[in-house]
Amino acid sequence: MTTITADLVKTLREKTGVGMMECKKALQEAEGDLAAAEKILRKRGMATAASKAGRATGEGSIVSYVHTGGKIGVLVEVNCETDFAARNEDFQTLARDIAMHIAAAAPRFVSRDQVSQQMLDDEREIARDQAIKSGKPANVAEKIVEGKMDKFYAEVCLLEQPFVKDPAKSVGQLVTEAVTRIGENIQVSRFVRYVLGDGAGA
Repeated sequence: MTTITADLVKTLREKTGVGMMECKKALQEAEGDLAAAEKILRKRGMATAASKAGRATGEGSIVSYVHTGGKIGVLVEVNCETDFAARNEDFQTLARDIAMHIAAAAPRFVSRDQVSQQMLDDEREIARDQAIKSGKPANVAEKIVEGKMDKFYAEVCLLEQPFVKDPAKSVGQLVTEAVTRIGENIQVSRFVRYVLGDGAGA
């Protein structure tokens, strides 16, 4: 059996924010493979987060972020279940990271359900036309359309964008990991992104 060192457990804990015992168990399961252990914890985190998803989020914080030089500003509302969690440094760090990400990545929506049907129809039509014009058969064209739609969502929806500080995970996964650590449902409700000289928030 692989020996799991304290340093390895500590490294995994620092990367994930999960408790020492859970980190040790994941490392044992992954036979000492750090990346595999992190994946195991993420999968478990998603299950934990899913069980909290229906709980009311009446507390939280509105966080601001102004990009260096004062050219871009962001306000984002991140909600949780209790005032205690909202004051938690981990929660505040999450909210600040999300605000900074919005400044850098310029999402247009929080999640897929905010994208209008008209916009989706237009994107599908463009993708379908491009696929058919390139000579692809109809069944292949439809698969290409679905792939392009996933890429579209990853470009415009905050929760699906690769997190700027760690592109290996999405902003949605970042939130899920925080739900696991903090133990409460967390939702990004809304945001506005201001660009100097632009007439309205982006």
